[in-house]
Amino acid sequence: MSSAIKSSKISLQKWGGKVKIINLAMANIRKSKSATFSLFIFILVAALLLNIGLMVITQINTFFESKAEQLKDPHAIIMMDYANYHSSYGEFITKYPGVTESETEEMIRMNMAKFNFGNSELSTNVIIFNADTKRRIGPLNLIEKLNTYGSHDIFVPYSFKTNGGYQLGDHFTITYQDKEYEYRIGGFFETTMMGTNNMGVMKFMLPEPSYLKLADELSTQSEGLVISAILDDQTQSSTLKNNFFKEFHQSIEVNANIWGLDIEQVKSVTTLTINLLATILVAFAIIIVLVSLIVIKFRVANSIEDGVENIGVLKAIGYTSRQILSSMILQFIFIALCGSVIGIALSYVFMSFFGSIISTLSGLIWTQTFGPMANLISIFFVTLAVLIVTLLSAFRVKKILPVAALRGGIQTHNFRKNRVPLEKARGGLHFLLAIKSTLANAKQNMMILFIIIALTFASVFSAVSYYNIASDKTAFVDLFGVEPANVYVIIKSDVDIRELLSHIEQMEYVRKVNLLDKIQTKIDGQIVYTNVTNHYDQLENNIVYEGRQPKYENEISISWVVSSQINKGVGDTVEVEFENETASFLVTGISQLIHHSGQVAALTLEGIQQLQTNYKGSTLNVYLDGISNKDFIKNVQEQYGDYLVGTVDIDENIESETGMYTDAVFAVLLTVLAITVLVVVMILYLVIKTMIIKRKKEFGVMKAIGYSTMQLMHQIAISFLPVIITGVTIGGALGYFFTNPMLAVLLSSAGVKRLDFTIHLPTVLLLCIGILLLGYLVSMLVSLKIKKITVHSLMTE
Repeated sequence: MSSAIKSSKISLQKWGGKVKIINLAMANIRKSKSATFSLFIFILVAALLLNIGLMVITQINTFFESKAEQLKDPHAIIMMDYANYHSSYGEFITKYPGVTESETEEMIRMNMAKFNFGNSELSTNVIIFNADTKRRIGPLNLIEKLNTYGSHDIFVPYSFKTNGGYQLGDHFTITYQDKEYEYRIGGFFETTMMGTNNMGVMKFMLPEPSYLKLADELSTQSEGLVISAILDDQTQSSTLKNNFFKEFHQSIEVNANIWGLDIEQVKSVTTLTINLLATILVAFAIIIVLVSLIVIKFRVANSIEDGVENIGVLKAIGYTSRQILSSMILQFIFIALCGSVIGIALSYVFMSFFGSIISTLSGLIWTQTFGPMANLISIFFVTLAVLIVTLLSAFRVKKILPVAALRGGIQTHNFRKNRVPLEKARGGLHFLLAIKSTLANAKQNMMILFIIIALTFASVFSAVSYYNIASDKTAFVDLFGVEPANVYVIIKSDVDIRELLSHIEQMEYVRKVNLLDKIQTKIDGQIVYTNVTNHYDQLENNIVYEGRQPKYENEISISWVVSSQINKGVGDTVEVEFENETASFLVTGISQLIHHSGQVAALTLEGIQQLQTNYKGSTLNVYLDGISNKDFIKNVQEQYGDYLVGTVDIDENIESETGMYTDAVFAVLLTVLAITVLVVVMILYLVIKTMIIKRKKEFGVMKAIGYSTMQLMHQIAISFLPVIITGVTIGGALGYFFTNPMLAVLLSSAGVKRLDFTIHLPTVLLLCIGILLLGYLVSMLVSLKIKKITVHSLMTE
């Protein structure tokens, strides 16, 4: 019986101890409401951004795959002119291991058709299908349509609404071979293949009467076929496409009008920017978590320093060090859990905004699903980080003796050296007092310094990214391997390209003309997209970062992706296969670019002629000076139109294709800047309010001897200026020197090894000055609380 009573007493004591800890934690929270609220907001924002980033990164691949399954889209397609089709092509696809379904369908092909997209004109390949055909693969599923539509309507991908600026019923004109074909937007459909303007081909659908009418108007050269295939494992789609071209290598190389597309390639290009933006959000979320941890360390140290006498009293009346320590840990864990859970709940609300960005970039409607794994990782990461920092910061509680605590924490003496004696130091009195305040609060200022550095770096990083994508796009476009000419001129196969190049070069306002083709070759067994030109030194986009571009017929440069695949580098020899001919080439350089997943190489014109002696090339890059692209295209069509397949306004294409990236990066930039402002405001509010409370008597005495409220406000603001200036300077310098290396790391999976984004110094300086002025203004506004401090209020307290 006595043992049971003893056991129950122990249980009650334990329960009482837990209640004490909870009560003490709640008392600490109530005592510092503003600090608790600030920390809560930081953790909420961090959890929100972290969860959005993680959900996008973990769900984007499955989203793309599930969309393909939902829409029953093909995993691989082979497109060709009708005249080039052979029954063996379809048989190969049908009998290929892993293919569960295949289908061959007629289509109309328009090479380099032109139409308005966004704020500019886009030139791209267009594939048009009969909307009324009953198809098993890629059936027409309109997500928006007119109530009634007729034969003159056209159905276009959803990206025309999200990114192209079109609405139902809008007028739509396709220009092909100098003839205009006019339609009305009758509906939008989703598609994972050929649905966006960054793949070089887009598909439309016409009602059968319009389809047949267009087919009759165009020449038989526009008639084509598409072979579509669905695999049980869509990750094998690239292998299927590559094996098809390998199987029919000779016939395909002789005829250039057969090409393919696979879902893995499309997914890689489409999700690249989405993953980059999500990664930036995760990185910024981690910065906010670090800010929160610094604040927690400051709060714990400050609460121990200010409440040391209370700690002494608690220990004197029976509280153990463990209970006091546990109450501090519980206090911050409770805030962390509440902030994380609410932040994660809000992330599902804000995902609709990020989902619209995904829809803009992918041309697909984002369907948000519950992400328990991302949620748990976010909560665990934030809470664990808070637990570790709180434990390490509050551990000194155990070392505080009750007697020393009751003496205010002074064990013998703790008097610091006077670094700025007023009677000897030179300078204005307010300035000297501000500097003394800065030196007296070193730990607090180190906290502010690290936070300002991190926020300034994040802001500069985002601003530089936006500047290079929205303003000066040169470096961004260079990543895709696009030569910054103004116009492409595509030549007919029976024309002497050298003679025509010479004629175009002599046209007025033409600065220079280069031959630059892109063909498909095999390098040591790997299928690679290969550039061909006769003068690489005349190109303005040098994508080689190690070594040099080829000069002679036996030289080649390869991308670092290809280099790692074949384990070859500068100075090694590779085997290049083209049209069943093979030759050895010396690697002279390693290049980088995003396009074609980094699978690129470069040969000289003389080099490719070793494999095909009659190779002449078909594309000219024209660089202009003093004339608009449209006027030059008109002139060249008038003079040499009979020799041309078509022309492309490169500047218009770039503007059209980069528009969606501009909007997405701008949204992320605004998010980063808004949170930066929020954090700076709340941190300075927290620190200055704490300072005013701690120095209340000192400010009261200073007012009594004649200092005005405005003088004391300036004194406080000036005391933070050295810290803010240092933080902004270091953060700005880190952003200036390390934005490119960080972006290169983030884009490395896409084929980028080195980045040369323009670091626009005026933009960086303007941003840094803005953060500095914000810090000073907030310091002044928060310091207004000094106005309430009066000698009378201090005497009557």
